[in-house]
Amino acid sequence: MNFVECHEEPIHIPGSIQSFGYLIGIDAESHSITFFSRNIVDIFKIGNLDALFGRRLSDFPESFQHIVDSDIYTSLNRFTRRENETYFDKIFIDQKEYHFSVFRSGSYIFLEFEEVLINPDKRISNKYDNFYVIDNEKELWNHLLETLSKVVNYDRMMVYKFMMDGSGKVIAEKKDEEMESFLGLHYPESDIPRQARELYLKKRKRIFSNVHTEMVPIVSKNNEKIDLSFSGSRGMSPVHQQYLKNSGVSSSFSVSIIIDNHLWGLVTCQNVEPKHVDLEDRVQAGIFTALAANAYSSFKSKNELNYCLELNEKVSQLKTKFLKHHNLFDSLIESKNEIKNLPDADGLAIVSDENIITDGVTPSLATINDIVNWALESTTDRIYVNRSFLKNHGEELSLSENAAGIIIYFIERDKNEMLIWFRKEFDEHINWAGNPEKKIGVFSQNGEDKHMVSPRTSFHIFTENIKGYSRRWNSRNVSAVQAVRDLILETSHKNYNAIKRLNDELKKVNEELDSFSYTISHDLGTPLTVMKLNAQMLLGQLTDDSEKSKTKINTIIEEIDNMAEMMKDVLQLSRAKHSDIQLESLTTSHTIQKISENAKLTYGSPKSKVVIRECPDVMADKTLLHQVFLNIINNAVKYSSHKELPIVEIEGTEDGQTIIYRISDNGIGIPEEEKHKMFKIFNRMDNAKKFKGNGIGLSIVHRIMKRIGGNVDYESNKEGTSFILTFKKPYI
Repeated sequence: MNFVECHEEPIHIPGSIQSFGYLIGIDAESHSITFFSRNIVDIFKIGNLDALFGRRLSDFPESFQHIVDSDIYTSLNRFTRRENETYFDKIFIDQKEYHFSVFRSGSYIFLEFEEVLINPDKRISNKYDNFYVIDNEKELWNHLLETLSKVVNYDRMMVYKFMMDGSGKVIAEKKDEEMESFLGLHYPESDIPRQARELYLKKRKRIFSNVHTEMVPIVSKNNEKIDLSFSGSRGMSPVHQQYLKNSGVSSSFSVSIIIDNHLWGLVTCQNVEPKHVDLEDRVQAGIFTALAANAYSSFKSKNELNYCLELNEKVSQLKTKFLKHHNLFDSLIESKNEIKNLPDADGLAIVSDENIITDGVTPSLATINDIVNWALESTTDRIYVNRSFLKNHGEELSLSENAAGIIIYFIERDKNEMLIWFRKEFDEHINWAGNPEKKIGVFSQNGEDKHMVSPRTSFHIFTENIKGYSRRWNSRNVSAVQAVRDLILETSHKNYNAIKRLNDELKKVNEELDSFSYTISHDLGTPLTVMKLNAQMLLGQLTDDSEKSKTKINTIIEEIDNMAEMMKDVLQLSRAKHSDIQLESLTTSHTIQKISENAKLTYGSPKSKVVIRECPDVMADKTLLHQVFLNIINNAVKYSSHKELPIVEIEGTEDGQTIIYRISDNGIGIPEEEKHKMFKIFNRMDNAKKFKGNGIGLSIVHRIMKRIGGNVDYESNKEGTSFILTFKKPYI
């Protein structure tokens, strides 16, 4: 009897499937039968199972003719060229309807069957875009669980997020009243070990219908171990089977949450009684989960972009203060409070040779000096980050709770010049779902007894107190330290070569971003067009009584148009920054008149009115000027269109050497608390989310006006908004 760690259990080759499924495996080249689940005799008329080996399905017309005649089977070579490219169909076998799934894995083609189940309680909405109007993590995952409950409806449904070390935490939950809540509880890494996480990345929907039933063996001619990684009915691990029994449930269903091609988490559903979910409902649950994951990734990216913009603004202000001094040490001392706060630290030490200046909550000067000596001897990285510094080095360096976590940036090692950020000890405790301490049990797998980590028998809250740690230094904190590093390099003449290198890198990044913008516009434009044409063709082929299908296809077409519009706007934003410009004296009246007429047709109501007064000439680039007026006038007409008497007024006036255009509307206005993000990319006001748009237009205007030497500003209240465009006056 040998010992097997959790991460060593071969769960991808269990040698069996679950009883709801039926499986036939054929050779990808010869299409001869190679393996099958023993229970296929329950749905196919097979006398001698051994007679199947090496034969084709077409050799048994009485048993498999309806399979052989199906469209999906006759197109096997075309359908199974790529691994795990799964195709679905429905077939009747002895008056019963079955789901028929086909995919390729390795050198085999898998044919899976399961009975079709009708779910009379299923209630779903075609409002898929609901996920994209939520910009709060907790609300998003709760909305996902609420949506999934109308499709699969388990007793307990959870969103489980993986931590950096492979452990997990329940961050959202929907459950029946009598069920114990697991919200906020942590689970050790061994509950979902590494190889299980890898399988969740490959096969993104996993159901265990009944943990109390026996698994169905896979029969192969030479007792070959078949890789069932992509099988929907793959047999259960005996350890996981016991785990579910110990937790008091009889069935579970999970959907992987994939973000940036990484397993971010799982939707995990549990039921006290055995429960099987129809394949179509499982696929539907996967679609909703993917939509939620994309929405989460989208608003997280927007938040990160906003943080970067705010960080850049703070660093720019620091740069002004830095440049007032000829000595770096003086610059750091004057700005010590701002530098401390950038990575959200409790304290800061500025070290230059034997001089130490502190700000905030820090250890004693003697302790800081010991930390400096330790860092010079024990680290090699330019930036050193540690949240468990007190736990790891507390006794060695006689540290206090004020130095639980540190970040060190070495300015110049040779001169003992460095910045040290400190965080206090964090009174942290973790609530585990049961005691995470590992215990060893004996399990039988493929006829062999093995020592393996035994699942917990209790899931009651077990609290573990954590000492010697600070709050986590996250990626934003490290980015802030890197921004300080770059600022020091940029404002220090002795680091000219380093500055030049950073500038070259920045130029390269900008060029890559431009290339990416053009890729979005051109390379992705073609498949979108094909998708739209196919959807339109499918719409034209539908019968008159399929209104529900028409609605869904029209929704697809609308979303394709929205994506194409966003791609076009991203390209315009890039061009507004990098395109060549030619300033000249331009007449604006005809341009404004034409844009206004089109805006009323596209965005206005029948009552929309545009009043155009004086339109003096301006100095601008012809193409960019059109883009400015297009965005501002379109917005004015669009956001006033819901008023009883919508009106937009446009007027230009001279003011010394400038021309000022004021474009006013009586629309929705801009809330005072949201004015700070008016010109930030992808930011939309809460009161504007019922209008179509993606938050790029005003960013384009802002960028263009800066490039042509002008300015854009605005005034707003509940009665409407006025955008103020300032241009240079043409030369006489």
